[in-house]
Amino acid sequence: MGRGTDGRRLVRSGAAALVAVLLSMVVTAGTGTADPADGFPFRDPRLPDGQRIDDLLGRLTLDEKLSLLHQSQPAIPRLGVGYFKTGTEALHGVAWSNDVDADWNVVTATEATVFPQALGLASTWDPDLVRRIGSAVGDEVRGHHAADPDVWGLQVWAPVVNLLRDPRWGKNEEGYSEDPLLTGAIATAYGRGLSGDHPERLKTAPVLKHYAAYNREAERSLTSAGLRPRLRHEYEDPAFRSAIAAGAATGVMAGYNLVNGRPSHVNPDFAEVIRAWTDRDLYHVSDAWAPHALTQLQGYYADETEAYAAMLKAGLDSFTVDDGQPGPMVATLRAALDRGLLTVADVDASVRRVLSIRLRLGHFDPDGGPYAHIGPEVIGSPAHRRLNREAAERAMVLLRNSAGTLPVDPTRVRNVAVIGPLHDALHGDWYGGALPYRVTPLAGIRERLGDRVTVTGVEALDRVALRDLATGRYLTATGTATGENVVAAAGPATAAAQWDQNDWAGDVSTLRNAGNGRYLAGNWGPYHTAETEIGGWFVPQQFALEREPDGAYLIRYAGYETNESWWPYPGRYLTVSPDGAVGTGERAAAARFAREVVESGAATAAAAAARADAAVVVVGSHPLVYGRENADRRSLALGASQSALVEAVTSANPDTAVVLETSYPVTLAAEPATLLWTTHAGPETGRALAGTLFGDRNPGGRLSQTWPRADADLPPDLRDYDIIRSGQTYLYHRGEPLFPFGHGLSYTRFRYANLRVGAPSAGPDDSVTVTVEVTNTGRRTGDEVVQLYTRQRTSRDRMPLRQLRAFGRVTLAPGQTRRVTFAVRATELGHWDVTRDRWVVESAEHDLLVGASATDVRQHGTLRVRGETIPPRDLSRSTRAENFDDYDGILLVDETKVRGTAVEGAGSGGWIAFTGTALDARSRTLTVRAARSAPGDETIEVRLDSPTGPLLGRATVPSTGDRYAYTTVQAALAGTTGVRDVYLRLGAGLRVSEFTIGPGAG
Repeated sequence: MGRGTDGRRLVRSGAAALVAVLLSMVVTAGTGTADPADGFPFRDPRLPDGQRIDDLLGRLTLDEKLSLLHQSQPAIPRLGVGYFKTGTEALHGVAWSNDVDADWNVVTATEATVFPQALGLASTWDPDLVRRIGSAVGDEVRGHHAADPDVWGLQVWAPVVNLLRDPRWGKNEEGYSEDPLLTGAIATAYGRGLSGDHPERLKTAPVLKHYAAYNREAERSLTSAGLRPRLRHEYEDPAFRSAIAAGAATGVMAGYNLVNGRPSHVNPDFAEVIRAWTDRDLYHVSDAWAPHALTQLQGYYADETEAYAAMLKAGLDSFTVDDGQPGPMVATLRAALDRGLLTVADVDASVRRVLSIRLRLGHFDPDGGPYAHIGPEVIGSPAHRRLNREAAERAMVLLRNSAGTLPVDPTRVRNVAVIGPLHDALHGDWYGGALPYRVTPLAGIRERLGDRVTVTGVEALDRVALRDLATGRYLTATGTATGENVVAAAGPATAAAQWDQNDWAGDVSTLRNAGNGRYLAGNWGPYHTAETEIGGWFVPQQFALEREPDGAYLIRYAGYETNESWWPYPGRYLTVSPDGAVGTGERAAAARFAREVVESGAATAAAAAARADAAVVVVGSHPLVYGRENADRRSLALGASQSALVEAVTSANPDTAVVLETSYPVTLAAEPATLLWTTHAGPETGRALAGTLFGDRNPGGRLSQTWPRADADLPPDLRDYDIIRSGQTYLYHRGEPLFPFGHGLSYTRFRYANLRVGAPSAGPDDSVTVTVEVTNTGRRTGDEVVQLYTRQRTSRDRMPLRQLRAFGRVTLAPGQTRRVTFAVRATELGHWDVTRDRWVVESAEHDLLVGASATDVRQHGTLRVRGETIPPRDLSRSTRAENFDDYDGILLVDETKVRGTAVEGAGSGGWIAFTGTALDARSRTLTVRAARSAPGDETIEVRLDSPTGPLLGRATVPSTGDRYAYTTVQAALAGTTGVRDVYLRLGAGLRVSEFTIGPGAG
């Protein structure tokens, strides 16, 4: 979900919350409870849920029913039904919600427990821990709801299960992993915690985000993900299906993007596929404002009446539009009923699902249900703080320790330098609450070492003056109010003309004024130093200093609004007028600055490190800078100044531990000998870090995402969702990563031995046990994450290089051995057969690979699966064009507005391949169902063996006048026999939905 464009937040005080909870004890409408004496059957917990829902549904007027399809559902006083609001954000703690009584501003949780980012939770590889965290978050949602039920709804929009196929995605920290099994396991655990343990009633109602193939922020409402059938069935759907099938989620949110040319908000899979994964009612929701996008951005429908009807019929049940006012939506849906685009039965089906979830939340129970007793006292409780520290500790990943620097013996140090831009800072993210307290790395290390050790903190940023080469004037702050704009002022460079520069990542920096401690920020043209923090919807504190060949610098404003189509200026660069006014213009008019270093951060850091017994460098990302909702990254490179800092400190003191605190994998200019990673882990970061550095906690976290060695290891286009063809993720990438999926070191060592496979072979319905003995051969207790991968040796199709099938995190004392057992079901080793549109388990040998990461395999085994052999393709049967084996120069597009995928030629040389096709004497006619909106004819060629191989025939398709108007054409083919690869070459703009190659129509 995206917040309002102004990014404003309202914070309710603790006192106000207590007043609200007292009121809630008197007024029950907000909680949905009522006097059981009203006699309505839907209030009677003794009746079956279905009967209660039927009773309530039958009492509602049509307008009341329609109002329940909005995010902000008004109370129905005549029935004692209270107000209900969907969409409390709770990704890694209670984060924020919307207040309909305050102009739909955002209310941020200020006292809630902020757990590590979702990426960090996954790096624990510990579903039990994540379930406990989910339960704590669910309790705190209930606590906030008790304090203010109008703001803090019990339907929570979490977790995010979009797969992390490309770390340049701006929302990388919101997801769990690039792997569907790990993602599903962690999502299921978190969702189960949020849902509670009651067999019928819900603590909260978790909603999974964002279906489907949502991995791009730039132009996210205009970008279409090409999702081949194999990717959908093998990669995308399993992450969602796991949590839904396990009953750990009560619905799914649609993504802003399009999939195969169709907006996700009208994807029929919501009704036809996802609901088939469970027997429970699912309550699917839109993302914020997205229903408007169907007409206003995507232009997919002529008007909103048509669009809203299509959304509801596709299976979505809730519209997040028009702030807290359901009236416009009700009017639009009424118009859809009047026009025959919807029926009352369509409305009733969705309303029934809404009521089902509300009933399970206890809204219609006289006592509010089994979780109604949870109050504000749970929020930020000591138990939750302890759990948070445990999570932050278990999420730490030791990436490298080649010099044996860690753990640091606290009895052997007298002076420790803690250095870097994150040494004494913690930052929240877009989907986290306000940090209620902060134990920074510096504070945590000081607390751990006590007064016996001198702990010195050094931020070590470059302090620079920026002199306009044309005028000789310096970029200078004039005050801290919004209207007090920076100017180019005559020298000398006083403190007001000096800036602490932090290169966060890629080419984006922040500039903090040395005179007033405020950040340089954009202000729709002028620039000021009114900001005390980095934040806001557009994060206007972002700049890029671009070095010219002659050594001069241009300063580009990089606030996120510069990426919007309505950005009002012709350029993004700082300009300086003759009178010293600073403005915005095109690159050609940009002011050229000399960057004069007043104080070198690297030199300051090196000096501090040289004086210390041990040094800790804390560098990394800011969660809101260079990538976040609505903005992707172009590079994974750690900022230049931070890279220089790492190199300077490690050179000055070999006993240096480098700590990376990031929301995504980064690439490093140099490779330090000691490297510890954590995501932004919340207020307990400092204690968790100190405990790990000084050996109180042995790091046991593992990477849930591959760290590429360089940007070049990623596909050129972030929109390329085809991980099979582009070789993305550990599943298909053949290069050597910087750090592999599943990687993480320990302060002890583990030996794997005696791999045993329960049976040498298995039928397609069999299950086989795999056991391995793991021994801690070191001197410290530690955690090992034992990982089982499989690799299918032979297949008709391109298979993963290896694929995670099971894992377990185990704690072992020195010398202790534990036998770890996994179950492998042969059906789970299957894949999607595009030749027959179904799952297949092939007859093949499978390598069983057990070890400490995707590439650190310690034990090998084999399993022979007795499955089937995929026969040669039979194109005489109707074949969907999307079921190709290979392709180039084509797009996957919507066959119709309602359902189906077609293939469209993106240029004159586009082709799709169907390998291993059996051709015989009857293969003499091509029959194609095709459409073409452009005027004139286009052709489809049938070739053998390659896109330029022998031509069998050519069909001509006339213009059909509309991309959804299909015609069937035929063409005679030259005779050929045998098993051959068949290629269809498509003309530009030509759409093909299905075809056959066989006998003619007679």
